[in-house]
Amino acid sequence: MSRFDLSSDIEFAENPEPRCPCVILLDTSQSMEGERIAALERGLVKLKEALVEDLLASLRVEVALVTFASRVKTVHRFTTPDRLELPELRAAGKTHMGSAILHALDLLEARKKEYRDNDIDYYRPWIFLLTDGVPQGEDDSIIEEATEEIRTLEERKSLCFFAIGFGEADMRRLAKISVRPPVALQNLKFEELFLWVSRSMRIAASGNYSQEPLPPPG
Repeated sequence: MSRFDLSSDIEFAENPEPRCPCVILLDTSQSMEGERIAALERGLVKLKEALVEDLLASLRVEVALVTFASRVKTVHRFTTPDRLELPELRAAGKTHMGSAILHALDLLEARKKEYRDNDIDYYRPWIFLLTDGVPQGEDDSIIEEATEEIRTLEERKSLCFFAIGFGEADMRRLAKISVRPPVALQNLKFEELFLWVSRSMRIAASGNYSQEPLPPPG
């Protein structure tokens, strides 16, 4: 047994609450340099604060952070909000969006297996994709595969996927990926966006799927 497996066993023993896993995909390509990436970091702070303040969400929501540019990187594995260490983000490279989505799906499958192995119930997983561009620097077949996977899982009600575009993001392209209309974020309002994310995650963590996710910010 690896040290990570052992730590997971301890974590689940200490907190046997059902989990709601969420992967946040963060575009850190070159076009994000400057105020965009700074605003994104401030928004992540708000997300953590809001989730920690909610007792149920703090026990049930698990967040994983993934950056994507010319490479895809897991910068934080799944953890409850109180243990989430926010990274310093750096902008560089292209936009391997399809690879990032497929990576997120792999992370979710692995985490769900850990839940099952430890007799932990879980709610429908979520993925939030945040980007200011279009898929760039990878073969078209990769984003096509990611799109097919997303739509299949959504149809099975096995995933909630949200695409959020800002800056020069191609909203038409994002609409082809996501079953839901993509969110067009104005004026880098990441703090408002992540407060919306936290409210939606709190609904999910309560197990109340009779209620639709809250309307996104404009």
